[in-house]
Amino acid sequence: MSIEQLTTLFGWLSIINIVLLSFSAIMILAFKDFITQIQSKLFKLSATELMPIYFRFLAQYKLLIIVFNVTPYLALKLMI
Repeated sequence: MSIEQLTTLFGWLSIINIVLLSFSAIMILAFKDFITQIQSKLFKLSATELMPIYFRFLAQYKLLIIVFNVTPYLALKLMI
């Protein structure tokens, strides 16, 4: 696999993961009551306990995207 192909791969991985992160954040914010109602019944947690968990998930996912997708893409772009 060439550097150009790897750059293209990491570029598309970054785009797909950023779109998924954005979609997840919008769904959590738009349907907060519905999601917390279902998951509070499933996991026996209150809505006040679930909101920090949602935002921790979004923060960790964003960090993983930056470390494993965006950083290698930028490094490969600098090599070309």
